[in-house]
Amino acid sequence: MKQVILSLRTGKCEILEVPSPSLSTGHLLIQTYSSLLSSGTERMLVDFGKSGFIDKAKKQPHKVKQLMDKVRTDGPKPAIESVQSKLDDPLALGYCNVGVVLSVGQNVLGFSVGDRVISNGPHAEIVSVPHHLCARIPDNVSDQSALFTVLASIGLQGVRLSKPTFGETYLVSGLGLIGLLTGQILIAHGCRVLGLDPDLSKCTIAETFGIQSICTSKHDDPISWCMSQTSGIGVDGVLITASTTSSEPVDIASTVCRQRGRIVLVGVSGLQLKRDLFYKKELSFQVSCSYGPGRYDSSYELLGNDYPIGFVRWTEQRNFSAVLEALSRGSLSTEGLISHHFSFQDAPNAYELLTSSEPSLGIILTYSLKSASPKSTVNLPFADFKSKPSIPALSFIGCGNYSRRILIPAFASAGGSFHTLCAISGIGPVYYGKKFGFRNATTDPNNAISNPSVNAVVIATRHDSHAYYVIKALSARKHVFVEKPLCLSLDELAAIESSYTGDSLLMVGFNRRFAPLTVELKQHISVLTGPKAFVYTCNAGSVSPDHWVHDSKIGGGRLLGEACHFVDLLRFLVDSPIDTLHLFKASDSMARSDTFSLQLRFVDGSIGTIHYFANGHKSFPKERIEVFAGTKVFCLSNFRKLQAWGVEGFRTRRLLSQNKGQVQCSAAFLRSIATGSSSPIPISQIFEVQRLLLQVLD
Repeated sequence: MKQVILSLRTGKCEILEVPSPSLSTGHLLIQTYSSLLSSGTERMLVDFGKSGFIDKAKKQPHKVKQLMDKVRTDGPKPAIESVQSKLDDPLALGYCNVGVVLSVGQNVLGFSVGDRVISNGPHAEIVSVPHHLCARIPDNVSDQSALFTVLASIGLQGVRLSKPTFGETYLVSGLGLIGLLTGQILIAHGCRVLGLDPDLSKCTIAETFGIQSICTSKHDDPISWCMSQTSGIGVDGVLITASTTSSEPVDIASTVCRQRGRIVLVGVSGLQLKRDLFYKKELSFQVSCSYGPGRYDSSYELLGNDYPIGFVRWTEQRNFSAVLEALSRGSLSTEGLISHHFSFQDAPNAYELLTSSEPSLGIILTYSLKSASPKSTVNLPFADFKSKPSIPALSFIGCGNYSRRILIPAFASAGGSFHTLCAISGIGPVYYGKKFGFRNATTDPNNAISNPSVNAVVIATRHDSHAYYVIKALSARKHVFVEKPLCLSLDELAAIESSYTGDSLLMVGFNRRFAPLTVELKQHISVLTGPKAFVYTCNAGSVSPDHWVHDSKIGGGRLLGEACHFVDLLRFLVDSPIDTLHLFKASDSMARSDTFSLQLRFVDGSIGTIHYFANGHKSFPKERIEVFAGTKVFCLSNFRKLQAWGVEGFRTRRLLSQNKGQVQCSAAFLRSIATGSSSPIPISQIFEVQRLLLQVLD
């Protein structure tokens, strides 16, 4: 199938041949009939992509600060690579989609195959969308009218926040698609609606809907006009649906509002508020979030947990349905909102029009209904692939940030031969599959595991799927490299141990063992007699409480998901089994604290403390290991600098850039496969560390 993508580096839009998305639990698989371009959000993204590097930096000053912090802590090379990688990520465009349901995922109620639906799916021939972001279209509502449902829901949520009452006068500032739909919704509430826009043609369309409008580029004083329309009282409320960096819409809104008026920002505007007006009038100001309650809540959107209707009457899905009902009754019209039609194949031309000076409003893409059945795998232009014993053939399952920015490049540098790249969405596997020389891109993990040309599988998915894929790959007699953690429960660990026969390698991506300065540190301390004492400090930084890593069923928490690295590293440096492991958590409101200390005691009498802190500042270096042994002290700082005290002849070692050993770790795994040697990390140590961490959580 084909999909529209945007390059944030160049601003170029193109159509990419990608595998059909896989059907996830709680999702609908939809064949697209038509989709609508957003003149606000999508134009802003394309304009950002076309801007130069300096302009991009000016638009994101907070990102520049983060970049400078990373330069100071990790070095210039990783910082620059991080920026280049983010700009290189292809972006799926579109969020107004009409199509027919091809298949229904587990735990989905209220939808059937063949239903005609609206969704916030992208511009693609087949889309997979969470069912809470879909709604069935009434029979008497055309595809073209239904396409405006998502945009109208954005306006509807702003209207609900402003709480209009019958007979009030409202101003809509910005008469693009959302503004024109918002004005109609206010009229349906029994309000008188005024409108402002610099485009005369949009003001003319607004008048056809009953919105009294003036063109601000023709009228010198919109404030006086608004006051004259309200007999000097001022409007009861303002909905700002414009898209601008200027604060002028907010200034006008605060000036024309009556005492205790309401202002809701639906679009984008500068926010240099004039306190004096807000203070004297006691104005209320609120920012509206997209389609309504549930937006960006993974529990609602991805896991399918609905809000009780008695407590949250209007969720984003219920707003979709309300708009469709209004379209069905005729109380909301899309007449005159469509300016251009393009075939899906001509999507790049549609985006050229969108960002040009030529007037446009609603731009619709229409799709061929002759599309073949969903195809989960596509061949990439990579010639003469051959699996050789000396060069293991790799499949990757997972194409997230870490996989595409760190892991795949590390294996590429280590000389890996790439066969299949797999992810839920097909954009990443195709884009990065081409970049790194994979033969196939797929959305079906079975294709990545079962292919006879593949003899090793790299697993870089979310943590809850690691055990499943490890067992499946081992059962297929493949060598397995899995990103940490190995699993999330003792039952999963037992199942993995039962599946492991020793015929294939099983390795966890504990790359810090292989970092050059780590190896050098171990060489120094291994000759020292007596027990050693370690202090490992990790300035981990905070992660949003609703991030999936904190979910015990998906991510397992940061102890399992991240701190396992540090337990393994101390196990490597001491080279003695861990006797006891104790966890001390800081008091906070999270089910699994991400600020904690671990106390370790080893069989040889050595001790270690791991401080994993999420409450520090990012400008402070992330990791530091201090070792006290035999009247000597070593300090490894952020895998860039190794110092020693009391060691005769030792010279401080400094690297230009941070090196955490990802390439060396990948190379060791590949070398073990090619030579038939044992795993670079003894399997007993992998199971030991995983079991202790799971036990300490229990």
